[in-house]
Amino acid sequence: MWVQFAPLRLPLRRRVQTAAVLQWVFSFLALAQCCLVLFLLLLLGDGWVLAVLYAAWLYLDWDTPAQGGRRSSWVRSWTIWGHFRDYFPIKLVKTAELDPARNYLFGFHPHGVLVAGAFGNFCTEATGFSELFPGLCPHLLMLPFWFKVPFFRDYIMSGGLVSSDKASASYILSRPEGGQVAVIAVGGSPESLEARPGALTLQLLSRKGFIKMALQHGAALVPVFSFGENELFNQVSNPQGSFIRTVQEHFQKAMGLALPLFHARGVFQYSFGLLPFRRPIQTVVGPPILVPKTPHPSREAIDDLHRDYLEKLNQLFEENKAKYGLPEDSHLHLI
Repeated sequence: MWVQFAPLRLPLRRRVQTAAVLQWVFSFLALAQCCLVLFLLLLLGDGWVLAVLYAAWLYLDWDTPAQGGRRSSWVRSWTIWGHFRDYFPIKLVKTAELDPARNYLFGFHPHGVLVAGAFGNFCTEATGFSELFPGLCPHLLMLPFWFKVPFFRDYIMSGGLVSSDKASASYILSRPEGGQVAVIAVGGSPESLEARPGALTLQLLSRKGFIKMALQHGAALVPVFSFGENELFNQVSNPQGSFIRTVQEHFQKAMGLALPLFHARGVFQYSFGLLPFRRPIQTVVGPPILVPKTPHPSREAIDDLHRDYLEKLNQLFEENKAKYGLPEDSHLHLI
């Protein structure tokens, strides 16, 4: 295999963009492990006092990830996120006004491998979320496991990440003052196993928990489709029934985490590595579906709203696919 090296002379801005994405990939794949090791080194070494004090703080702060988190406007506005945005680039597209007096549940599709679009748009201000949707406060839901890791939990909360358990989503969507947005990658980690260039497979047909949650709190449902999300990485072939897919699914059921075997490019060459390709991501936020508050929704009500949501999501995709480079004969595949 021939290795395609990056040109020696590249504009500094492109080098900085690559560095910004490199630190993001590191944060996603290895920062939690590094934080855990740091905590253990402090605990077993001369810094044990700091470790004990942090452990006490962790005990007192344990429920924060399920109670709206602890976002930092300063962290969300770091200059590095602008370079991260420009690497792909990422763009947030608004199609309708959203009343800040309401609470919203954004269904984000597709999950992709590392949900780059969801992070860039909803965990930073790089794409101007607060300017496009004034009065709204986004919270991206993430697996509860990660909020148990010392230090790492505080960092991810600063960007607006919160636990994805039911209590966390309920806390956000029940705020009486409104203006809260729970962003859920509906397909979850299993959908990441379908993420590869050209893929339009969404795990949605049996996923109705978010529909029930919206009904219970009367939160407006908003379909969000991120064009380009699946174009960022290649993935080792893992068709249903294959040995690789079977192992991945068993691991996902046991640990709650998927292990997509992905690859793309490196820092100084374009042939292999874990950095995403430079592919544009256009995240389109659709019009809201107003939902009546129904504390105890019937199965029929859930099914009806789920059907309506699928129709609106498909309509959003069909209306925008040509605009963002997809052929007319491309369609969503729902499983």
